Amino acid sequence: MPVAAWWLLVLPFIAGAFLPLQAGINGQVAKHFGSVMSAAMLSFAVGTVALICVVLFQRDMPGIQALRGLNWYHWCAGLLGMFFIATAAFAGPRIGALLFMALVLAGQLGMALLLDHFGWAGFRQSSISVGKLGGLLLIFAGVWMIRRG
Repeated sequence: MPVAAWWLLVLPFIAGAFLPLQAGINGQVAKHFGSVMSAAMLSFAVGTVALICVVLFQRDMPGIQALRGLNWYHWCAGLLGMFFIATAAFAGPRIGALLFMALVLAGQLGMALLLDHFGWAGFRQSSISVGKLGGLLLIFAGVWMIRRG
């Protein structure tokens, strides 16, 4: 594998490693505020400011025409992110980082299996196989084992 391709493996690994940390921090903020949604709002506000700075620095701001060209469902990605952040702030501290992330991983992989199989949301189509189903079942078995403690 070429050197540049390793970054395609390393970056998602690092991003995934940050998810339980983000969930814990948002849980602490929610406890401090007394509100899960206020914690999610703070998280998105900080992220939005950071993204605005990066986009302005790169001089890559989309124009009105580009925004008008989006379909209705393109706007839903932010809602999906909000749902994740709010769920993480609420459920993560209550069930623990390991079980929370195991469930997140199981949900992600289940959806990823469908996205790949049908080629939805711009993903390359790749049919469901026995090996893929077996791997997903092992993830669910891991969730069950973690839950049993």
